[in-house]
Amino acid sequence: MPLLTRIRGPRDLDRLSPEELNQLAGEIRAFLVDAVSKTGGHLGPNLGVVELTIAMHRVFDSPRDKVLFDTGHQSYVHKLLTGRQDFGKLRTKGGLSGYPSRAESDHDVIENSHASTVLGWADGLAKANEVRGKDDHVVAVIGDGALTGGMAWEALNNIAAAKDRPLVIVVNDNERSYAPTIGGLANHLATLRTTDGYERFLARGKDFLERTPVVGKPLYETLHGAKKGLKDFIAPQGMFEDLGLKYVGPIDGHDIEALESALVRAKRFGGPVIVHCITEKGRGYKPALEDEADHFHAVGVIHPDTGLPIAASGMDWTSVFGEEMVKLGREREDIVAITAAMLQPVGLKKFAEEFPDRVYDVGIAEQHAAVSAAGLASGGLHPVFAVYATFLNRAFDQLLMDVALHKCGVTFVLDRAGVTGTDGASHNGMWDMSILQCVPTLRIAAPRDADQVRLQLREAVEVDDAPTVVRYSKGAVGPAVKAVGKVGGMDVLRKAGTSRPDVLLVSVGALAPMCLEIADLLNKQGITTTVVDPRWVKPVDEALAPLAEQHRVVVTVEDNSRAGGVGSAIAQALRDAGVDVPLRDFGIPPRFLDHASRKEIMAEIGLTAPDISRQVTGLVAKLDGIPHSQLRSSGGTPTERTAAVDSVEAGEPARD
Repeated sequence: MPLLTRIRGPRDLDRLSPEELNQLAGEIRAFLVDAVSKTGGHLGPNLGVVELTIAMHRVFDSPRDKVLFDTGHQSYVHKLLTGRQDFGKLRTKGGLSGYPSRAESDHDVIENSHASTVLGWADGLAKANEVRGKDDHVVAVIGDGALTGGMAWEALNNIAAAKDRPLVIVVNDNERSYAPTIGGLANHLATLRTTDGYERFLARGKDFLERTPVVGKPLYETLHGAKKGLKDFIAPQGMFEDLGLKYVGPIDGHDIEALESALVRAKRFGGPVIVHCITEKGRGYKPALEDEADHFHAVGVIHPDTGLPIAASGMDWTSVFGEEMVKLGREREDIVAITAAMLQPVGLKKFAEEFPDRVYDVGIAEQHAAVSAAGLASGGLHPVFAVYATFLNRAFDQLLMDVALHKCGVTFVLDRAGVTGTDGASHNGMWDMSILQCVPTLRIAAPRDADQVRLQLREAVEVDDAPTVVRYSKGAVGPAVKAVGKVGGMDVLRKAGTSRPDVLLVSVGALAPMCLEIADLLNKQGITTTVVDPRWVKPVDEALAPLAEQHRVVVTVEDNSRAGGVGSAIAQALRDAGVDVPLRDFGIPPRFLDHASRKEIMAEIGLTAPDISRQVTGLVAKLDGIPHSQLRSSGGTPTERTAAVDSVEAGEPARD
């Protein structure tokens, strides 16, 4: 019987021998490769923390002791050891989340999967324990990549100030976040990793000391936890101890016995301690180890033996952007690129290969990226900062006060905008068009297809006196949606064909095909519709209000929160212009969305063509004065609608 099937909670680990623990680690890796290859998910990070997670759950008593993960994508092993071994629907509706989830288990403490936050959480929990007189332990697991984020160092500054407040910080050092970790911190950690004199010294003496009766093992423990003098003599002094934090390591992150020893010492110290563990991302899985890009950080459905995708994917939004950036780079020497530790995921790999001196990976530091971009622009360059839409939230103040206030020509390219689905609440890019509405001078482009991504990116980088934003969806990009006309700066995607159309349908970004489908469904109900794509949704095009005045109702459809989004901005523009036309805005409701496929989420929130057309039909009928019960479900011509209105006005009874 496999050992893994006998693990129902962390305390089941206590009775396993060292040999069985190593066997369990092997079983977990085999399980992860088999399960994640079928569903997709974060494979490489979890293969790297198997022994570390086992050791933590043997030393600490979760959920009484709080074990926290930053960013949480490496929590699959934690889930397996806390009774969650059904990975059949991982990251799909009704299945396990790809991150810690309070709804799943008491062992999950935080579920925000944005990086560099865990140390702030840990600081607060440790302070709460102190105030309430509790002796629980707080363990924060943070990757070396997340330590490039400023929030982590703000927290460390506070943590170090309390010498007697217990808190264990486990640095999972695999030299990577997505790609290899860069910057001064990375160089420092590399020095600690490569200066192995201290560990070699201990290794040589370990066998001898452990054979020495009575005092041998305690003496080895003392040497392994030695204080500054011995460490200064053998290895460079760590910056962590300069901050006033006790430092243990580097520890082999795949040696369960060594990990337990280090964690036990950290647990009993009684103050803040950093345990520095060296792990290998993708460990035990050859395809992951051979993947130089990111060691299978995140994968789709793959063949478990080869690691190759099961199905070939078409051109995606990210690739379109990446290719156009290379072309722009060739045409303009002032174009530079910025990424926050996500060079490949945001499509800048090819640009970096061709222009290595014009791309800046700042680490997981979106705030710094925005301010640095302002400096680059002020220095005569045009920076393009490519980032996931959900992560731009973190740099709002810098975009507002450093970029916009200073009239800097910086282009922000927002990948994964709108509903992304499987990564859950924290990764849906559903706030950008709301939070950016209040930024003066900023302009937002929402391309509907690949051609528009290319064109609007070029339009954006031509702006040198204000920030511009280009936002697009996740995944495959659909066929081109051709315009049939133009009004102001807006593309007309469908003409109503009458002098007084019923509906002006404003389509935002990638939802253009759905909006055309809505128009078709409305037409079957006898409702005439004009469909326009504003292209630039901020500021609202001056031609929109006069166009709206020619229609009976305005409908906006956006893949963004309805609260303060494009629909709200258009409604305000119509009010300001004195255009008194009813407006109905469709978008994402202001709530956090559970993980599921994009299609399932869109259906759940009513952002589909049938749902929207049904509501618009009811709205137009209300304007006509037709009771809902008299609408034809299979369609109705304008003549039939007029007849229905006449019958109501004539006093004929209406049944509802």
